Amino acid sequence: MTTNLAILVSHTIQETPLSVEGLTALGVLYFSLPVDFTDSKEMLENIAATRGYTNRDELEVSPETMGPAFEALLKKFFMEHLHQDEEIRHFLKGVGYFDVRNAKDEWVRIKAEAGDLLVLPAGIYHRFTLDEASYGGVIRLFKNHPKWEALNRSAETDQDECRKNYLLARSNGSFLV
Repeated sequence: MTTNLAILVSHTIQETPLSVEGLTALGVLYFSLPVDFTDSKEMLENIAATRGYTNRDELEVSPETMGPAFEALLKKFFMEHLHQDEEIRHFLKGVGYFDVRNAKDEWVRIKAEAGDLLVLPAGIYHRFTLDEASYGGVIRLFKNHPKWEALNRSAETDQDECRKNYLLARSNGSFLV
């Protein structure tokens, strides 16, 4: 087990309970897809088809699977960033935390564990870390080829078109429709 900055900092955030409706208001979608049920595979296929995801991969993040790159990768995940595409993750193993910004620009913590599927909208500022076990296994879904391109928070990303679209959708309640 490693001790890294992301894990230590993650435990300084107050975890305020947030309903599924509260997540939806931020544009974050939650689905329960237990990993040990056969129906879950069909549900995952339906979600992927509905949202236009044609590619996927599986990723295991741990000191054992990543070797020396683990610490650097976790630090990269924990830098506040956004993506120009949705980020969709189905957790198969382990426990992780997505921190997302609410309308007051405060962190909201989302605990994700086996069976949870989260969709973070394009343009939402967020970061990710693992719990103390330093292990997570996920299926990542993509609209095109598998890629993970993070745009770290800056004045430039604040002006990015996907960020502006996200803020507009959040402010006018489009995510609740």
